[in-house]
Amino acid sequence: MIEVSHLSKKYGTHPAIEDLSFTVGDGQIFGLLGPNGAGKSTIMNILTGYLAPTSGEVKVAGFSLPEQAQQAKACVGYLPEQPPLYPEMTVQEYLDFAAELKGIKKKADRKEQVRKAARRTGLEEVLPRLIRSLSKGYRQRVGIAQALLGAPQLIILDEPTVGLDPAQVIEIRRLIRELGKSHTVILSSHILSEVQAVCSQVLILSKGHLVAVGAPEQLAEKLNPGSRLRATALGGGQTVLKTVGSIPGIRKVEIESEADGQVTFIAESADASDRRAEVSRALSQAGCTVLALAAENRTLEEVFLALTENESETPSDEGEEKTE
Repeated sequence: MIEVSHLSKKYGTHPAIEDLSFTVGDGQIFGLLGPNGAGKSTIMNILTGYLAPTSGEVKVAGFSLPEQAQQAKACVGYLPEQPPLYPEMTVQEYLDFAAELKGIKKKADRKEQVRKAARRTGLEEVLPRLIRSLSKGYRQRVGIAQALLGAPQLIILDEPTVGLDPAQVIEIRRLIRELGKSHTVILSSHILSEVQAVCSQVLILSKGHLVAVGAPEQLAEKLNPGSRLRATALGGGQTVLKTVGSIPGIRKVEIESEADGQVTFIAESADASDRRAEVSRALSQAGCTVLALAAENRTLEEVFLALTENESETPSDEGEEKTE
């Protein structure tokens, strides 16, 4: 669906992204992740045809940008972080207007596309209502519905859950997963748990450079191939540290909390071996009854921080790049 090769973009002399290459396959939910000024918005603006790259090649659905911008744009639906809504319009009026802007000239065709988009985004009951009367969650749904008009193959969503309450976030995430069944989706987000929950592939950027790309669990494994477990046992902290630390293959033990005779700790292994049985056996032999014991996966947040820890967190001064 998307082929990016040696892409660079400069604002004046300032590089926003440099020598970036990646591909996005059909049907993927692809996450763009990075600190402020990393270049995420620049990439989205190039993919939507709003900006031209300084150098490199970009193809969307087989069409080159900017040479075949018209054909490429027809394949893309875009939801900016601030949806371009008109509060004085009803949902029906706005979606009909957006469909006409996208070149759907026949009234019957517009009506059918609006009906389908409203059904997919759960807007059927609010079509007659003014947009200004809707909650932020429903306004986001209206923005996603307009992105679906024109039957695009690629949907680009920029921070789609910003400002939503927890219930609305769950609903929008569910909607994104549904969209991924019939569209390729690119999701830009600061919410690490969101990217981990809905994306099959993640691209991590820092100061315009690609620092990692892959499935969230693969990135975690690549960063630190060792396994980790969390446990709670009865006993003293020093006894637990000594007992677990003496198990072959355990390289690190840290106590998280110690109170009322209970010790909660994290143990890390040097490899991917599951050492829960060894830890349980050793603690039992030391007279420390195990109350809880579970293996843990590395979080995307840990991967993100490890890969970008040396990068500046200050916003970019690039011309068109927003402060993300």
